[in-house]
Amino acid sequence: MSIENSQTTAQETIRDPRSVTIKRALISVTNKNGLDKFAKELQDYGVEILSTGGTAKTLKEAGINVVDVADHTGFPEIMDGRVKTLHPKIHGGILARRDNDSHKQAMLDNNIGNIDLVVVNLYPFTDVVQDGGDYETCIENIDIGGPAMIRASAKNHEFVTVLTDPQDYALVLENMKEHNGATTYALRQKLAGSALALTATYDSNIASWIAAQIDEYEFPRRISFSGDRKQTLRYGENPHQKAALYLDGSKRPGVVTAKQLQGKELSYNNLNDTDAAFELVSEFEEPTVAIIKHANPCGIAIGETPLEAYKQALLCDPVSAFGGIVALNRTLDKETAAEIIKVFSEVIIAPSIETEALKILQSKEKLRVMTTGAMPDPTAHRRLVKTLSGGLLVQDADDGQITAEDLRIVTEREPTEQELEDMIFAFKVAKHVKSNAIIYVKNQATVGIGAGQMSRIDSTKIAAQKAIDAAKAAGFEDTLTKGSVVASDAFFPFADGLIAAADAGATAIIQPGGSIRDEDIIEAADERGLAMVFTDMRHFRH
Repeated sequence: MSIENSQTTAQETIRDPRSVTIKRALISVTNKNGLDKFAKELQDYGVEILSTGGTAKTLKEAGINVVDVADHTGFPEIMDGRVKTLHPKIHGGILARRDNDSHKQAMLDNNIGNIDLVVVNLYPFTDVVQDGGDYETCIENIDIGGPAMIRASAKNHEFVTVLTDPQDYALVLENMKEHNGATTYALRQKLAGSALALTATYDSNIASWIAAQIDEYEFPRRISFSGDRKQTLRYGENPHQKAALYLDGSKRPGVVTAKQLQGKELSYNNLNDTDAAFELVSEFEEPTVAIIKHANPCGIAIGETPLEAYKQALLCDPVSAFGGIVALNRTLDKETAAEIIKVFSEVIIAPSIETEALKILQSKEKLRVMTTGAMPDPTAHRRLVKTLSGGLLVQDADDGQITAEDLRIVTEREPTEQELEDMIFAFKVAKHVKSNAIIYVKNQATVGIGAGQMSRIDSTKIAAQKAIDAAKAAGFEDTLTKGSVVASDAFFPFADGLIAAADAGATAIIQPGGSIRDEDIIEAADERGLAMVFTDMRHFRH
């Protein structure tokens, strides 16, 4: 994790007795980016360099004078390299307090020299796991000596500089240049914090992996979460809030791992909304387009083509679509691109984009355009984490799925084949709408969405009114809800919501069921000739 530049001046350092001149460095790295240039500049300062294995070979090939750690310790690497830096002459040289007489005497008695700079990064454990390494290979990529040296150096940062990221090479060299080959305490302290965050992240990833191997993945006694900062954002949900984006090490296709082809930097809200949009379209195998605003869909539809899907999605709520996020689960073609840019959008995300389509989108310079290369698996096991005062709420992601075979028909009238298809579509959408959620669907397209209301009847009425407004905007005589189906993310506690849906023109209802008044609601459906099915699965989303 890279850190910010220290602003300590040379004049301030002269007054700081804790500046430490770098005389000996230990370098052992997996990531060798920029290593030769960095080591050459250290050598120009007269720094003695200790190194191991592949790092020593790289440095020697670059013309750097290197002392092998085995020569320094007088003890060879053993056990296939598992033991090479775990030696008193290494850890004593790192951990010794330079102002402690007993420490200094122990160094003299045991011929231990100071190590003033430790440059270490770790075996690529996470990369090996993600690349499908078997159990034994993953175990061998658990670094032991590296974390031990990093933690020792960070603990003794009063005297030792620890460097764990090539991005910070220039920072250390600049600090040394300003202070005649020494580093300041302020810089060492910041580097120590960065180093300890690295080992914490590393250990967290290993702990999560091994818990999964022994079937304790769900909720182990102790749990940790980690991330590497990808970027600092301009601000959070609001301008007075600070924010940053972190990578959790997974490779799930989505906004975090996507390639941005054009447009401004994504904001906190852009990232959140784009993630919601792309996860929603991943639920469907057919060509699907979703338009999202404030993490709620304002339209989603399936079509024979992306263009058809987009037009149907936009029809649901063209007013709310302004300034929204557009997500596709198919390649974005030029015809669809030309249609999308007729309405102002913040972000477009798709697995891929045709060259001609990208040329069309480039006419909107500020429009953020992203490709993911693939679609995420909506059934893949994931965790969701919410912070509370004093704790964390951890749960599985809502990967629940229903099919026609899972439904219980509870009314006298059975749904038609079209109603059944629309109900399953609507219930999938309900999973991605903030509760209380009501979704009207007709011909595999949303025609009215009510989201986030305290009362389910309010969501039902809002969704119906949205459909009326959309119909007027499109010049239709009838409301779009006539002949539609309705999905509810949770059971109807009273018959009033179902009655409101029927009055709006709905002919079929899909809901979880489970209310103490289910019989009353079924009776109300039968009185109005509705078909209703229960899923026995709820999709609350808060």
